[in-house]
Amino acid sequence: MENPNKHRPGITHGWRAAGIALQGLRAAWRHEDAFRQEVIIAVVAIPVALLLPVAPLGKVLMIASILLVLIVELLNSALEATVDYISLDHHPLAKRVKDIASAAVFLSIVNVLVVWGLVINSNLP
Repeated sequence: MENPNKHRPGITHGWRAAGIALQGLRAAWRHEDAFRQEVIIAVVAIPVALLLPVAPLGKVLMIASILLVLIVELLNSALEATVDYISLDHHPLAKRVKDIASAAVFLSIVNVLVVWGLVINSNLP
């Protein structure tokens, strides 16, 4: 059975998908403190990465690691919202989902520290 809510294929699909993605970014900005904080850090860190005297590949890795934090935070927020939508009751499985998603954000932040540390350290005289 075909999903009646699925977008029709065609040239306009990309535009619709982009619009939905922008709605998601707006919702995350409006409702998620951690996402706002990480965006502010990204707004500062990405220009810093571009200005640092490192090889182009190092710049790419530094910027990609920052963007990965935002991506993982969006997924974490979506999972948390889904769990809360299903039930606000405390349940061990709900806690596990939220804790694991939070751990993914934590590891993405550790990844930033490792990547930035290695790139900057490899470019020191």
